[in-house]
Amino acid sequence: MIFDVHTHAFRYPDHCTERFRQQAIRMRGYEIDLSSRLDDYRATSQTAGQPLKTVVFGGKARLSGLWTPDQYVAEYCRQDPDHLIPFLSLDPTQDGWQDEMIQGHQDLRMKGIKLLPMYAGFYPQDPKFDDLWAYATRHHLPVLLHTGTTFVDQAPLDCTLPRHLDAVAIKYPDCKIILAHLGHPYEGETVVVIRKHPNVYADVSALHYRPFQLYPSLMLVQEYGVWNKLLFGTDFPITTVDASLHGLRHLNDILEGTSLPRLNSDQIEQMIHRDAGSILGL
Repeated sequence: MIFDVHTHAFRYPDHCTERFRQQAIRMRGYEIDLSSRLDDYRATSQTAGQPLKTVVFGGKARLSGLWTPDQYVAEYCRQDPDHLIPFLSLDPTQDGWQDEMIQGHQDLRMKGIKLLPMYAGFYPQDPKFDDLWAYATRHHLPVLLHTGTTFVDQAPLDCTLPRHLDAVAIKYPDCKIILAHLGHPYEGETVVVIRKHPNVYADVSALHYRPFQLYPSLMLVQEYGVWNKLLFGTDFPITTVDASLHGLRHLNDILEGTSLPRLNSDQIEQMIHRDAGSILGL
């Protein structure tokens, strides 16, 4: 089984502002159609060799001009309810977020929460969001947060630092928390946070196309002994399952002709096949 913990349901450009669309060009240097299509996901998952279990979410961040309704994500996941797992999204800077959390969980039957602290402009450890963390803990909803870089100029980088989740995990040790993208380029902070807290994990989504950054990041994981805290994710439609698997499995190729230490290939395979559903209670 391969479990992809990080994919998006997004209708582009309807779910974003014109300013967000223009800034998104910075990702590749040209405009990308960010619309999510299940047929495309399946067509670019051929090397998985099996049906995947896939977490799907939208995103809500009024500051950055991004807003995907939870109802849209729920409908997307109804295309294949045996394999697609919907997460609700919250922007807790906006009025009514508590009602959206309850509706997404209880009415739409969504299984986790996605947060975008940097994009929405808030600190996840702020005490005024204690109700969010308490609700997630009480109802066993894993919380996946974007941590790391962005292309949006109005999104404050300080809000995205992985160290902020240390305070959350201390206060809510039973909440399952996933730090997206290994927190890049703050991977060192991510590694020390996931090592410290039993219920805090990181995913490796959208990293394979920066191999010279990913190699030392995963070497940190290896040297700190936290391979078991990494979960496989893609960031579809930004990239695909096939590209992510190839990038991870061939990462040591960049070391050819050097005496640099190799990443443990067995650990990479174990990460790819890790049963995130059982870990996260999905």
